Amino acid sequence: MEESGKKWERILNFAIGYRSPIKVVKMVKFIGEYVAKLDEKGRVVVPAAFKNIVGKHSEGGEVSFVIKKDLFANCLNMFTYEQWDQESEQVRSRLNLFRREDAAWYREYMMDRALVTLDQKVGRIIIPKNLLAKIGVDKEIVFSGNDFKIEIWAKENFGKGRMSEDDFTSLTEKLLG
Repeated sequence: MEESGKKWERILNFAIGYRSPIKVVKMVKFIGEYVAKLDEKGRVVVPAAFKNIVGKHSEGGEVSFVIKKDLFANCLNMFTYEQWDQESEQVRSRLNLFRREDAAWYREYMMDRALVTLDQKVGRIIIPKNLLAKIGVDKEIVFSGNDFKIEIWAKENFGKGRMSEDDFTSLTEKLLG
């Protein structure tokens, strides 16, 4: 009987995509803003400050990122693959993928993502044109470090919609005071 119970537990874990143990990832923190030019194929050199931070955590292996459109702002979010894996596991763990609404939402959430690999020789990535079009990029972008992710903005849109200093101070007091 015990063996049968373990068999069904393995089947259920497989069906819901459970992976154990969850990999512990050293968090990478990105800080600063950098302007960069895209070429006609969507290739762009990643700022040296970001490459150096990621390089220290990659243990000499291939460096991959996941890029997706931000839910609220007109920018792209770029995560290290490890950070993306951790975030998507957290999101998925809050859902029941056997409920249609959850499954449909998660499917939509996972669409329009791109896995990109850092070219170690030149230090560049290729951002898919469909993602660049979603944020209205022409030729220049801004890489903006935002703690655990990098935001990618069309240069002409970077900084639009920022809070006034007074609004930021009030909200800080409300949230953290």
